[in-house]
Amino acid sequence: MKELLFGLVGGLALFLFGMQLMGDGLQKAAGDRMRRILEVLTGVPVVGVLVGTLVTSIIQSSSATTVMVVGFVNAGLMTLKQAISVIMGANIGTTVTAQLIAFKISHFIFPIIAVGFGMYFLGRRKSTKYIGQVILGFGILMLGMDSMSDAMKPLRAYQGFHDFMTTFGHIPLLGVAIGILVTVLVQSSSASIGILIALASQGLIPLDSAIPILLGTNIGTCITAVLASIGTNLTAKRAALAHVMFNVFGTLFALVLLPFFMKMVLAISPEADIARQIANAHTSFNVFNTMVFLPAINLFTEFIKRLSPGREEVVTKGPIYLDERMLTTPGIALSLATKEIIRMANMAEQNVQDAMNGFFQSDEKKLHQVFEREQVIDELESAITTYLAKLSQYEMSPPLSRRHTGLLHAVNDIERVGDHAENIAQMAAGRIEDNLPFSEQAIEELTQMHELVQNTFQRSIQALQQDNPEIARQVGHHERRIDSIERELRKSHIGRLNAGRCFPASGVVFLDIISNLERVGDHSYNIAQVVLGEI
Repeated sequence: MKELLFGLVGGLALFLFGMQLMGDGLQKAAGDRMRRILEVLTGVPVVGVLVGTLVTSIIQSSSATTVMVVGFVNAGLMTLKQAISVIMGANIGTTVTAQLIAFKISHFIFPIIAVGFGMYFLGRRKSTKYIGQVILGFGILMLGMDSMSDAMKPLRAYQGFHDFMTTFGHIPLLGVAIGILVTVLVQSSSASIGILIALASQGLIPLDSAIPILLGTNIGTCITAVLASIGTNLTAKRAALAHVMFNVFGTLFALVLLPFFMKMVLAISPEADIARQIANAHTSFNVFNTMVFLPAINLFTEFIKRLSPGREEVVTKGPIYLDERMLTTPGIALSLATKEIIRMANMAEQNVQDAMNGFFQSDEKKLHQVFEREQVIDELESAITTYLAKLSQYEMSPPLSRRHTGLLHAVNDIERVGDHAENIAQMAAGRIEDNLPFSEQAIEELTQMHELVQNTFQRSIQALQQDNPEIARQVGHHERRIDSIERELRKSHIGRLNAGRCFPASGVVFLDIISNLERVGDHSYNIAQVVLGEI
């Protein structure tokens, strides 16, 4: 029994390691192209299916693809409909692994590992090393399959095990449940199907019992996307839900038509090769499931929205106001640029708020939102600066030219505010991770300074949006108060540190936070000076 258990677990470990090694090699060989392909996905569902299939075939993991999709939806790079089409394709792409492991290449495993090892460790070019890593990973994956298969040989002598496996053919829902459970535990449908093929190859499980388990693995693999959607926005959660419902409905549909599905699989597969029959069943299920749902993708999308009601809050990446056709009319172009800058500033203001609240409340979700929003801020800074640079090529009146120069400075200051918010979020994450203690006095002092800084930055945004000098002058008064408070807090806190009344690591974080808040005040003042015409 010990040999069987260790052989199965050790073989599974080799299988998973080989699959990861192969997937990593393929991703390195492809560079960041797979991610870019997903990012520039068009709104055509058929294209989404093809892209999902291609990407998953290359990275060898439907879970990785769906996690990326959930991330893209959360960032506003993808609509729910686009995400669903990619998920459909990912389900097809993941069947490539099953097709590969169904090949009878037991006698060539060690030569494959030797070739891959040689290319990976002796290759001079990166591309050669990456290809070697892929071959080495595939060899280790197949070695794991072989080990699992050999470990299960003794089970052929136990009639009880045969009877247990046969029950899945009589009670398909039990097989589905087993498939879900195993896949949730190993976090890989490919690994679950690998175990299934290893069992079937030893004659331990017939095809009519294997198919329900296979159907369950498709549902079980959704757990990764569900976990990835925790803490994301509503649309990202809907994408994960769509992945679950797509596979649940497909499984129920396949169970109803199970006798016909069995006949179809047998018709397209070699009669004596159960490994190939299982692989073909896996591919056929996902292809037909996609063929059924793709024409009705609009209805399916609406169903998911009704199943998970609520208001969508997606931060759209990239500019939404900038229009290069307006560059020939500088007055309008500057107005559009100002709108985009205010949008960027509001994001930066929200980041300061979330970073500090994440610190006070030890809320990792808020900190995660800060890091995601910071990427959008950086992209907007680049897009707005480019737009204003193009505008400088057109003739402008002196007032417009001064406004143009001031906006360039404002964009830079707002981007720097975003950076300071990110710094605070990183310190907050460190506080959570290290469980750093903070006294009530320290929290009260930080709250006082944060409220003043937040109000000052909000006023600077308001002054810029309304071009209001009176509000801009108020920012100047607030900024001087911020400087004074920062000096007082720094002096009193250093006194507490010297007296040993403060935990040193917490003291460093405290001083760094008030320094970053003070810098937000400085940038607020710079924005106010733009309104006052002093820049």
